[in-house]
Amino acid sequence: MGGGREFAISLDGVRDKNVMQLKKLNTVLFPVRYNDKYYADALASGDFTKLAYYSDICVGSIACRLEKKEGGAIRVYIMTLGVLAPYRWLGIGTRLLNHVLDLCLKQNIQEIYLHVQTNNEDAINFYKKFGFEITETIKNYYTNIDPPDCFVLTKLITTSQANK
Repeated sequence: MGGGREFAISLDGVRDKNVMQLKKLNTVLFPVRYNDKYYADALASGDFTKLAYYSDICVGSIACRLEKKEGGAIRVYIMTLGVLAPYRWLGIGTRLLNHVLDLCLKQNIQEIYLHVQTNNEDAINFYKKFGFEITETIKNYYTNIDPPDCFVLTKLITTSQANK
């Protein structure tokens, strides 16, 4: 009953007609520029790539790529997950990541991973809350940003997690 208004968080798919929203967000959120393959992969992933809206304002996104492993199993690579600074800590990133984790469970995808710059402690701690673990360090992964090193964070998903 406080004087604050409730704002709804909603997710929407990325399509040809709104992919510019994703491009604009990425320009603001990330220190690297993404090529056409990134956007083609994001569009091809279907429901695994989403825009987040807060009170009808586009404030965040998650973009994934589906990869086929040897043996035919599919794994998900989170290319980007970001929320504009004024809208952080409102549960938007959590909503985006939970959406993708739920899709993994429903589609029996057992592995999801991403790269995080080694000094991005907020992101590392965020993913660790969801059960991701640092599985590798890659030296000189990034070009033109410092530090150039990244961690690979991986989460193995088991069907027993469906009851969480």
